[in-house]
Amino acid sequence: MKMKKFALVSAFALACSAYAQQGAPTGAAVDPTADEQKALDALKGKVEGVIAWSTSRANSHHDIWLMNADGTGAHALTNSDNVDWFPRIAPDGSKVLFNRSKGGWVPENDANYPEKWDLWVMDIDGSNQTKVVENATWGTWRPDGKTIVFSRAGKVFTMDIASKAETMVLDGEKAFNKSGVILQEPNMSPDGKHLAITLRGSMRETGVWDLEKNSWTKSGDGCQIDWNFDGSKLYRVNPTGNGGTAAPSEILWFSAKDGKQVEKVGFFGIPKNVRLMDLPGRRSHEYFPRLSPDGKWLVWGATDKGHDHDMFDYELYMWKIGEPVETAARITYHSGNDRWPDIWLGKVPETAKPVANVAEVKAQAAAAIAGGASDAKMDELIKAIDRLTDAVNALTRTQMDKNMAAEGAEHIPAAQ
Repeated sequence: MKMKKFALVSAFALACSAYAQQGAPTGAAVDPTADEQKALDALKGKVEGVIAWSTSRANSHHDIWLMNADGTGAHALTNSDNVDWFPRIAPDGSKVLFNRSKGGWVPENDANYPEKWDLWVMDIDGSNQTKVVENATWGTWRPDGKTIVFSRAGKVFTMDIASKAETMVLDGEKAFNKSGVILQEPNMSPDGKHLAITLRGSMRETGVWDLEKNSWTKSGDGCQIDWNFDGSKLYRVNPTGNGGTAAPSEILWFSAKDGKQVEKVGFFGIPKNVRLMDLPGRRSHEYFPRLSPDGKWLVWGATDKGHDHDMFDYELYMWKIGEPVETAARITYHSGNDRWPDIWLGKVPETAKPVANVAEVKAQAAAAIAGGASDAKMDELIKAIDRLTDAVNALTRTQMDKNMAAEGAEHIPAAQ
């Protein structure tokens, strides 16, 4: 009997291992319920901006995708054989910083092994993908858009993008006087004086490290602790709440003063005013919270079963803080894995790409001429040519401006 039980356990472990090596489920599109569609329709037109996230819907190894903040216009930015995840949009909305595995499928559980990952940057349209840091994870932007913060297992660094100069700001094993401490998702406060960190490895808690006083203030259990836009709030995932059919979890937030959490969570429970989001119903295992740059919106993921961040069916939600929880809008409808969203508000900077568009317009023209396109198709073709002309003109003028600036020449206004 014992041998049979051992054989079954071994077979299950091998099956799980083989499945994980292949990547995450790609899943399939699903339809919203009537209530979900109502909330989604109500969101449209309320907010301008974009959300970047990692998904397995088109690639079991995960790509970075981008959509409008109201859930429309979803499209891929990357298409790699490696694992792309943890996207963070630059403060000016022009670029995306993200993690990429060095080779093939690597699970998120291996984020503690920096030798398996690099940090990459690309333009907001997915072009100009460039490796910026080797052997690193959990990259985030500083407010100036010129510096990033990241970790290598138990150490946290900053790096100037232009010069590539790195500075170590925290050594976890020395700071906590304990071997095996892992510093996950280090988020530096806007003023640069504190680090909000999820501790893993030989320690499991969240809190804030004071970089000037070299002191630690524990927030509690849970994970994914971060700051709001001005450092007046801390928020994180806590292992309490509804949880649906999965393990309990909810999103809490706290007032912060001098980098320290004001409200306490402990023996007497959780104060009502620190409970930020806990969805009703089955899909209530909340993770990956991210506040908008103005602090008015929350985007996050939730699943109704399982926990593994990169395997299970997490769906993304968007909610205006302060409104009834029922107004939270589900913005993804796919049974693949969706995780680690980031939100940026405003009109996204446009990047002129005439060279990439030429082939597309030529193909459309050839098809129209050969097939005798309808009037509607010809109208679409004319509009595409107009867009191409505008892009070429914009790129030409940009290059002229650069040349004139280099020569000290005065810019000549364009004809109106």
